[in-house]
Amino acid sequence: MSETPRYSIVAPIYNEEGNIDLLYARISEVMDSTNEPWELILVNDGSRDRSAEMMDVLAANDPRVKTIHFARNFGHQTAVTAGIDFTSGDAVVLIDADLQDPPEVILELIERWKAGYHVVYAVRKKRAGESWFKRITAKLFYRMIYRITDVDIPVDTGDFRLMDRAVVDVLRAMREHNRFIRGMTSWIGFKQTGVLYERDKRHAGETKYTLSKMVRFAMDAITSFSYFPLQIMIYVSFTLGFLAVLAIPVVAILRLALGDGFFGGQATTIVLLLLLSAFQLFFLFFLGQYVARIYDEARARPLYVVADTHGFTKSQRDELPGGVVVVTHSAAKLNHDQVPAHEHEMEIQKE
Repeated sequence: MSETPRYSIVAPIYNEEGNIDLLYARISEVMDSTNEPWELILVNDGSRDRSAEMMDVLAANDPRVKTIHFARNFGHQTAVTAGIDFTSGDAVVLIDADLQDPPEVILELIERWKAGYHVVYAVRKKRAGESWFKRITAKLFYRMIYRITDVDIPVDTGDFRLMDRAVVDVLRAMREHNRFIRGMTSWIGFKQTGVLYERDKRHAGETKYTLSKMVRFAMDAITSFSYFPLQIMIYVSFTLGFLAVLAIPVVAILRLALGDGFFGGQATTIVLLLLLSAFQLFFLFFLGQYVARIYDEARARPLYVVADTHGFTKSQRDELPGGVVVVTHSAAKLNHDQVPAHEHEMEIQKE
């Protein structure tokens, strides 16, 4: 049981109490068939259901299962990052806990890794159980990202992938706050290939990617790997300027030919001002997104805060990269009687 794992499986958990036991059972069956040591790292991203309790029960019964508990919800990509930070295997597999990505595909990923590839990503050839809106927007998003970024990010791929330790070590050194893991692994390079698979329906629960989260995720992807929104501003400004120059003689000729009434009143001016203001605000929005991300990096806050862990040694926690806060076990378990009196009063006032 103390043998160094050959494979590390990372699964972020957010309110997945209906999936955790089956996820563990299927991963165990798949990984045991390799006859090589493995570990399963479950990252509790601030779950509000019984997920944390169920994770710890698995860790208590199987030392190959290790758990990380965030102090609050930090988001899916950050939870994946935390799992990667704690891994020790030669190969690291990322998989979601909803069982849409079949654990059985991991064997194909391992096979391609052993053939010499450093990153093996799973390509979705079919997406079961998803609405037409989700399928269309996902297809458009992946193709847009492929077109406007300087990095060749494979289309129709998620975070479900296997990464060699060499790639993982580079990824652990990249501590940017607005993270797009699939783009970061593509940026790193090395030999990469894909494996086709059919994505299943979610086993239990509801998707955690609401429309607002999908939009935020898309913004992180665009601003992390493309300057296209900034670069397009100059083309729009040249186009509008060119149209304005052409409009001067056109308007003059029309007014001379048709009289002052042709462009009379304020309506035309107001419409043009509103149109130009809309363009300006649109591009200011994108400019603000880049500035906000600069601000995130300048503050240099920790990527995440770990409230508790199970199954990891002290040396593993000491070897974590920068931008991480791990609260000691005693501090995380501070009981209610130890809270100062004035904090009790604040809690009462809030209630």
